[in-house]
Amino acid sequence: MSEAMLKVSGLTMRFGGIRALNDISFEVQRGSISALIGPNGAGKTTVFNCVTGFYKATEGALTLHPQAGQSYNIPKLLGEPFQAADFINPVAFGRRLYYKMFGGSHRVANAGVSRTFQNIRLFREMTAVENLLVAQHIHMVRNPLAGVFKTKRFREAEERAVERAYFWLDALNLRDDANRLAGGLPYGRQRRLEIARAMCTGPKMICLDEPAAGLNPSETAELAEMIRMLRDKHGVTVLLIEHDMSLVMKISEHIVVLDHGEVICAGGPDKIANDPQVIAAYLGVADEDEVNL
Repeated sequence: MSEAMLKVSGLTMRFGGIRALNDISFEVQRGSISALIGPNGAGKTTVFNCVTGFYKATEGALTLHPQAGQSYNIPKLLGEPFQAADFINPVAFGRRLYYKMFGGSHRVANAGVSRTFQNIRLFREMTAVENLLVAQHIHMVRNPLAGVFKTKRFREAEERAVERAYFWLDALNLRDDANRLAGGLPYGRQRRLEIARAMCTGPKMICLDEPAAGLNPSETAELAEMIRMLRDKHGVTVLLIEHDMSLVMKISEHIVVLDHGEVICAGGPDKIANDPQVIAAYLGVADEDEVNL
């Protein structure tokens, strides 16, 4: 049995009096391609935001296992509230103070999780390769003196960043666009560039938020092959949100279905395609014969 890369247990997210997520639990197995699906407003992107550290969950546990024997408590990486006992325990106080001061979503990225966005967020006035270089700041030597004196360590880090950027441009068929402004690229290539940028951080798991949105059938087919390539060739675990059901059923091994902030079904494509609750809630019809997933 595969080891879980991500374990989500009892995840609840509230915004004031609104409960966006209610007791969400699921696992993402290492080396898998998994999907979160559901109607608009079901809470899919909110789950992504909690997993990647853009939101701090109100309740629940999110545990990342990027490598065997390695474990990260994602909410802890974002900084936790002080407890009364911390003030008589210097070690606990120091730990909480550290994460309060320096915790954040960048620590989740350092732990091995990267993401793309539903609405493309590239630096439009920078070239494709510059977008990929900016993404690698976590790998760079950040000592100001090293930059001023161009130390060997600083130069080597820069060289590795350039090599990594061109590696992912090649991997996603973007080499010819390296020096073009990101904002001037065709929409489908911008989608690819966002994936390349996420991969430049060296993730163990990548979260793709509607990567096929706005793509034509040919581009969607290419995307499916690219997602498989990330998993099969580079060993990256993939978790995606997607409304293109044919793509989801084609590439996903495990699917979690959300509706109104709750998990209503989870399993393989065959189970999801034939589940009456999914058909009724996600597709908005009561008769299974009316739809063909």
